[in-house]
Parts: sequence; C-alpha cells; structure tokens
Amino acid sequence: MTVLGIDTSCYTTSGAISSGGEIIRFARKLLPVGHGKRGLRQSEAVFQHIKQIPEVVSDLFSVPVAVDAVCVSSRPRDGEESYMPVFETGYSFACALASSMRIPLITTTHQRGHLRAALIGSGLTRKDYLAVHLSGGTTDVLAVREEQIELLGTSLDLHAGQLVDRIGVRMGLPFPCGSELEKLAVLAENRQALIPVSATDGNCHLSGAEASLHRMLDAGMPFPETAFQLYSLLARTVLRMLETAGANTGLRDALIMGGVASSALLRALIHDRINKRRIPMSVFFGNPAYSTDNAAGVALIGEEKLQLAKEE
Repeated sequence: MTVLGIDTSCYTTSGAISSGGEIIRFARKLLPVGHGKRGLRQSEAVFQHIKQIPEVVSDLFSVPVAVDAVCVSSRPRDGEESYMPVFETGYSFACALASSMRIPLITTTHQRGHLRAALIGSGLTRKDYLAVHLSGGTTDVLAVREEQIELLGTSLDLHAGQLVDRIGVRMGLPFPCGSELEKLAVLAENRQALIPVSATDGNCHLSGAEASLHRMLDAGMPFPETAFQLYSLLARTVLRMLETAGANTGLRDALIMGGVASSALLRALIHDRINKRRIPMSVFFGNPAYSTDNAAGVALIGEEKLQLAKEE
C-alpha cells in the first residue's frame, strides 16, 4: 500500500509518500518569514500554505506514483478542543485530493505525526514510553501507552522553540533561528550553567530564562556564550521534567522529538548530563531530518491505519 501524507504547520508545508512501511518520497517548504520577525500570524500562514501545497505535492509526484489513500494532520493534538487554522488548510486540500482520486481520506494529529516520525531510526522498540515534544508551540512531556497519549507536563508560559526564536531574532538571526543559534552555541568557551531551571510538579517555566538571556545580552555577553546558556537551560529543564514523569509513571525510556530536538548540541548535552548524574533513563532521538515539522509520520500513520482497516 502507498499513502500520501500532508502536514501544514505554523512553520512548514510538507508532504511525504510511504510504501511498505518506508518513506519513499519527501518534500517540504518553510513558510517565508521576513527578517526580524518571530513568525507569522495564522492568517498569513494559511495564505502561504495555499500557495505552497501545490508546489510540495507537485515535487512529490514529479515521477508519477499511484497512492491508495491520503492522510493529513487535521489538528495540533488529540482532543476536539485542539484547533489551529493552519491545519484546516492541509485538511481542505487533502479532502479535495482524496475525493477527486476516489481514495480514502485518513486523519491524524500533528503531534502524533511527530511521534511516528521520531521513531524512524530511533532504536526505541518499547510500546510504552515517555515522549518530549519540543517545538515553537509545545514543550510537552507525554506518556505514550499503545495508542493512548497522556499529557504529564508542559511549559506554563513560553515554549522551547519560542525561546530559541526570540533570542535568535534578538541576535539578528533568520527565523526560524535554531540552526544558526546552535552554530553560535558550539563556539562558546564558558560552559558553566548560569540559569537555574524553573520546574514544579512536572511543569516548567521558560519566561524567566528569556529575561535572564536578554539581561546577559544587555550586559555584553558574547553571542556564543549566550546561545550556549539557552541550550544548557533547555537540556536541564527537559531532564528535570523527565525525572518527575519517570518517577510518577515508572517509565524509563524517553523519545525526544520536535524541531528543537533536531539540535545535535541539545542531544549531546542531554546525554552528557544523564551520564554524569547517572539518571536512570534511556533517551532516544529520531533522525534529525524527521525532527522538524514534516509529513513522514503522517504518511506512515495513514499506511498503518489503512492496513489495519483491510485486515478487519
């Protein structure tokens, strides 16, 4: 079976085609953001998706291939209350495409797509595990048990990706700022942690860290050192939240996903701290190519749902 996946997030228009449990085609385009801006309004993002979806799908089908179904992320997370206009764009396009091709339309969520994509190449084999979703709209710690997802902790103010982009834009970096900010952070000479973690009952606060980072920049701290402090703070915050979640659930395997988790520096800092503090947690990361917003997991979910429906 072959399935087309579509995802239209706040950052990226993406599509993928899966067949036989493998991603055979993959295309995506970042939403264009003007220099100095920290993102797009939903109306602006919807307009950009309308322009970019035909281009992305055209790239996927540059060599014709027959698909058996279309799967799309129709909302951010599980729950009827979860809604964001950008996902309506992809859903509408997927509905029209599936109807015109007379094939099934399958829906999932953006977060489930991230989870499935992060499993690609991660080495995680257990069906019950913790997951951390780090992006511009989420800093969530989840318990994943079979098909059930439970929110255990989150940021009560600013999200990880927002922190990265706000500090990056302050430094004059292009949005989204993660890759360029990381290039600066690895140049830091002083790697002593200066910002304390703010976390209680499995949740965290990041707005205080943002204020601290701005004060560091105001005081003349070099960009590399400031960038490193940000990544150090995120690594320590993730582990504090994971330790609480592990203690409350007994789960000791953790999958870390989302655009912020594509950072090689963040991954190294998390592994180093686990080893130094001997934290009883096994942490897994997926392929960095499938960490930022993408439709690979959406396509795979569609294929798995289609297979299950045929077997029933």
